Amino acid sequence: MKDFINVGLLGAGTVGGGVIKVLEKNAAAITQKVGKPIRITKILDRNVEARQKEFGDQYIFTDAPEEVLNDKDIDIIVELLGREHPAKEYIAQAFENGKHVVTANKDVLARYGSELFPLAEKHHCDFMFEASVCGGIPIIEPLKTSMAANTIHSVMGIVNGTTNYMLTKMSNEHLEYEDVLKEAQEKGYAESDPTADVGGLDAARKIVILASIAFNTRISLDDVLVEGIESIEASDIKYAQNLGYAIKLLAIAKNDPENGVMACVKPTMLPLSHPLAGVNGVYNAVFVNGDAIGEAMFLGLGAGRLPTASSVCGDIIEIARNMQYHSNGRISCTCFKEKKLCPPEKMSAPAYIRLQVLDQPGALAAIAAAFGAQNVSLRNVLQTNGVLGQKAEVVVVTHSVSESNLQMALQILQVLPVVEKVSCVIRVEDSSLS
Repeated sequence: MKDFINVGLLGAGTVGGGVIKVLEKNAAAITQKVGKPIRITKILDRNVEARQKEFGDQYIFTDAPEEVLNDKDIDIIVELLGREHPAKEYIAQAFENGKHVVTANKDVLARYGSELFPLAEKHHCDFMFEASVCGGIPIIEPLKTSMAANTIHSVMGIVNGTTNYMLTKMSNEHLEYEDVLKEAQEKGYAESDPTADVGGLDAARKIVILASIAFNTRISLDDVLVEGIESIEASDIKYAQNLGYAIKLLAIAKNDPENGVMACVKPTMLPLSHPLAGVNGVYNAVFVNGDAIGEAMFLGLGAGRLPTASSVCGDIIEIARNMQYHSNGRISCTCFKEKKLCPPEKMSAPAYIRLQVLDQPGALAAIAAAFGAQNVSLRNVLQTNGVLGQKAEVVVVTHSVSESNLQMALQILQVLPVVEKVSCVIRVEDSSLS
């Protein structure tokens, strides 16, 4: 038995640097919890000289990946490079060399998990990725262990801090989308190219991981319907508040026994009484519904150097403990069932629709008839005070409606002479409207 658990770190940037700091700061306590010290043996980074100055001579830095991946003394590879390539290839090589892997890389997991999990199992290696979803919030491990006895009915969450910050600002300060995006970029919450965040792709990758684990089946990124927050206006948030709702970008996965598994990312109206409705700022939260546990919510910081490093270090410690008791590979890939996917047209939920219409006699009747023709039942209809013959704004909230019926109704509305524009459509998560 070796005296140390040796770690090879791929990437010493924001999260990688956080891992170094956490392992340094809590070294004594970690050693006691594991039974022997964990030490970082080698670190791969492009900026070797700069990193050496930053972290000191006690670490060996290299820009050659093979020096880390092929080092026989290294037990655990921690991949924190980001992006799909070459991270995916490095993870695969680590497994081929019999090394355990920790990653925070949601891109690789969402796209290549079906390749990498069997490879880890083949080589009897641990593959852990708690930090890939919601940074410092523990959700992967609870789904795999604490809630393993449950049949999970649904998982939905606020899993992107950038969009949650933006929607919170729009709600609290009555600002428009473009204004809060600019501020989020200035504060560093949003990238210069914010497409992955505001367009919902970042959240989509995370719900792929959560849904695959929760429902014990393989969900791919192509299976997720994705919609971002670009069309949300301050008026939508005001209407939502007046109706008793908050608007959040939700990643949603449901296991419908009749229609199959569905996964989507979309702006969603939640009743103000729902636990997720009060999750604001850059915080993330995941809401799980299971047959035994009932409802449970996991809340915390979904990003950041130290919160994410906390999850990474937790995975390192878990692998080190497994090594101590020769029990690595005991929890392999849990996606062992083939489940059908719910066709998009069969997805069903209430909807909020905001329309620009001509304020003239018969306008509301024509709109109601368009919905009625597609069996869409209306719960609320609001109209702003307009001037006869000019434009007015009409807001409609429906009872639960299938995606196919909703889309047909919208197509009819768009060609009605009294409708100038369908401005916004937002799905609603509200059991009272089903």
